Amino acid sequence: MPPVQTIPPGSRPRNQINPREDLYTISVSANVVQIPVMVKYSDGRPVDGLLPKDFTVLENGKKQTLMYFTSDPFELSVAVVLDTAIADVALQKVNETYGSLVGAFSPYDEVALYTYSSTVTQVTDYSGRPQRLTAALNQMKLVRGHDNGPPVLGGPLGPDGPTVNGAPVGGPIIQPVNTPPREAHVLNDAILRAALDLSKRDRTRRKVILVISDGRELGSKASYRDVLKVLETHGIQVKAVVVDSGALPVYKQIERIHHLPGQGYSDILPRYCSATGGGQIFSELSRNAMEDAYAQITSEARNQYTLAYIPKATAGPVYRSIEVQVDKKGLNIYTKAGYYPVPSAH
Repeated sequence: MPPVQTIPPGSRPRNQINPREDLYTISVSANVVQIPVMVKYSDGRPVDGLLPKDFTVLENGKKQTLMYFTSDPFELSVAVVLDTAIADVALQKVNETYGSLVGAFSPYDEVALYTYSSTVTQVTDYSGRPQRLTAALNQMKLVRGHDNGPPVLGGPLGPDGPTVNGAPVGGPIIQPVNTPPREAHVLNDAILRAALDLSKRDRTRRKVILVISDGRELGSKASYRDVLKVLETHGIQVKAVVVDSGALPVYKQIERIHHLPGQGYSDILPRYCSATGGGQIFSELSRNAMEDAYAQITSEARNQYTLAYIPKATAGPVYRSIEVQVDKKGLNIYTKAGYYPVPSAH
């Protein structure tokens, strides 16, 4: 993998509208809205060389005056969220890609690792040391995913051993009742935990949640709407590499139903990515495809256009929609759908 290019530590992306004023000087006196924007051709190639005059930003349908614009890269704060409830054969394939995952980050990025299945665990705190992330991921190789078949509830291999006429051998003649263990994929809870932690990281960094999962949501305490509000309030992008059954073409057709009986919701991840400006999800089955996805995701997160404006003050944290237009035809634009203003400090 080629070396990752970004700005050196201690420096800030330059404002191409007013070079004497940077994004964080502006925000001292106003609640500045920062908008990372990806622009691609129809074939997926990034569009370089755009200028402030090429962009129009609308908030609740009204045109805004840009105070800040840059195409310089940003340092990243990334929460890697790994689903350990996927099938074991898929998890072992993901294990083989950890070297490329670590290599996708620059020396100036900071990364934390989270895992989830029925609960959420923070494996490492945020750190810019790749050795720490590598050590944690090497430990993850010992974790096993789910088996690849339905739970065995009866017969000689079942939890109660052999039976005769439905009754355990050597036991009372009572018909046993076995139920499979309750399966959970608390995707919403995992994204919420990572988002709350990311909200405390330095505001000069671009904040990203990278989810590696089959995309299923089942059993979370947090709702999609509540989690999305946290993401939109703090400007956090969700990007995803979908593996296992979630990457199969037939599963993509089934997921249009949105809720699979006994399987949970399957359309949550694409909705998070679209609403927060994370772009399209990467549905990958092979090791090489997953490794390429890591590099592309981090590169896109780091090298987006960054726009900012000062909105008109309104009472209360009312949701505001955002639309970004580019004065060129045939381009795909990825940015957040809106935001909740952060209350002013008194």
